[in-house]
Amino acid sequence: MIARAALCLPFLLSTMTQHAFAEPSKAAASPIYGVTIPEGYRKWELVAPAEEAAPLDELRVVLGNPVAIKAIEQATQPYPDGTVLVKLAYKRRQSADFEPATVPGAPTTVQVMVKDSRRYASTGGWGFGRFVNGQPVDAAQHQTCFACHAARVKDRDYVFTRFAP
Repeated sequence: MIARAALCLPFLLSTMTQHAFAEPSKAAASPIYGVTIPEGYRKWELVAPAEEAAPLDELRVVLGNPVAIKAIEQATQPYPDGTVLVKLAYKRRQSADFEPATVPGAPTTVQVMVKDSRRYASTGGWGFGRFVNGQPVDAAQHQTCFACHAARVKDRDYVFTRFAP
């Protein structure tokens, strides 16, 4: 499945740009962390694509700002302050143009991780934001972010995504 996705990555990325996520207002900050959707993030470099199985059935792609990309290229951990990772998530659907392909359907969320070791000291240096249609989801959903990352990827500076060469 991953090999097929890699072969179709250029198609996947071009299709994803056809689906617009609502742009956030300046005040659209996540509860608890105050994270916003970064301006210009759609022009950042690809870190990795992913496929989420049922029940979510999503295609996801993680983009990194220049600080994140440099850290990944140099295998720097912990990630330096200023690192920002953005995950775009879409419902999966079969392509109408090429039946073997799975392509992005409706966008579901934009998820943001911001590294600021002073501001977010109690959460491993990371602030989190989860947005639907450009607006942050409720505080209850944000309360689950760090616990999930801490339980599974503490040894990788709380980051799930690994660089896709």
